[in-house]
Amino acid sequence: MKKIIHSTILAVSICTSLTAVTTISAQAQTNPQAPYISLKLEMENAIRTGNGFMQKQQNEKGYWKEETIPAYTALSITAAMRDPNLADGATPEHIKKAYTWLLSNQKESGAIYGKGLATYNTATSIMALVASGDESHVQPILKARSFLISQQAHLGDNKLMNKYDGGIGYGGTHPHSDMSNTYLSIEALKLSEQVAKDGKNGEQPDLDWKSALTFINRCQNLEKTNDQPNTSNDGSFVYFPGNSKAGTQKNADGTETLRGYGSISYAGLLSLIYADVAKEDPRVSTVIEWLNANFSLKENPGLGQQGLYYYYHAMSKALTAAGIDKMKTKDGKEVDWRKELATIIITAQREDGSWVNENARWWENQPELVTCYAVLTLEQIHASMPQAVK
Repeated sequence: MKKIIHSTILAVSICTSLTAVTTISAQAQTNPQAPYISLKLEMENAIRTGNGFMQKQQNEKGYWKEETIPAYTALSITAAMRDPNLADGATPEHIKKAYTWLLSNQKESGAIYGKGLATYNTATSIMALVASGDESHVQPILKARSFLISQQAHLGDNKLMNKYDGGIGYGGTHPHSDMSNTYLSIEALKLSEQVAKDGKNGEQPDLDWKSALTFINRCQNLEKTNDQPNTSNDGSFVYFPGNSKAGTQKNADGTETLRGYGSISYAGLLSLIYADVAKEDPRVSTVIEWLNANFSLKENPGLGQQGLYYYYHAMSKALTAAGIDKMKTKDGKEVDWRKELATIIITAQREDGSWVNENARWWENQPELVTCYAVLTLEQIHASMPQAVK
């Protein structure tokens, strides 16, 4: 199986020799892309040391952090396999061991999990398996895809629950759909699509994309396409219909509507793109307008420091997929988000190579998780930056 690399994570190789750096310096006046080279080298070092920190945290059995939550291991694997310092096609020995452990957690249903959060764990595991390019991982990927697709809600005439129709939730004790699990599942299905549709394994199931888009619409503050109450018209996204982690906002007319927030609005943008919604469509254009107006690298807009590194990761993927190189802030400034975000993340790296968020919401006080988010974000930026020398 050829290595599966989606356009949003396509690696860009650069020369790191002293000769190349000297040449770049000489060309700086004529090549406007040359300044990216020093930042790329800094990112490569930060990624290398971040993955080095993660390698030291690996349990001797092959997993990371928690046996019952394979997502920790899946994220660690993906960060290691997308490392631009890695020799092409190589899989480090400790990652081979991690793959063996990860696959030992796959159930007969195709799900990959321990004691719960089946869809979240399976989605992150698919991305790790796709990153390997290993032929032996094709069948586990297909089984995991089938499980994710089976988790899509089809609630029919159940009026109490049908607002969740088309989405995907955690499963188990968290049965209803939410935007985070839906976005991660859609991403996993898209990144593994080549395996499912190459014709080598017969006809494979697919998501009901029309139904999925209905759920995505119901999470967006856009009256034209959202049939739910308490909806504003600014294009932002909320966690699920009727619920926002950022609470509500009072409008000029005295009504209250759900308040959108940064991380889930980037998740919404990426989901719309993966659902093949055109950039000119109001759903895409309005969320981009909201993200521009609320652009921040100091906080997760609407949530402050909560989920900051999840926010960074979602931002890097969504803006890359949308083909956006510069954000236009509400005060009229244009921001090269790749350079600014990469600089902030590199600066925040700790001496041992790790990252951590002092705000503990959503486990971001755990360096094993946040380091993966940070490394994956830098890898995304590194892969999508313009090449400095052609």
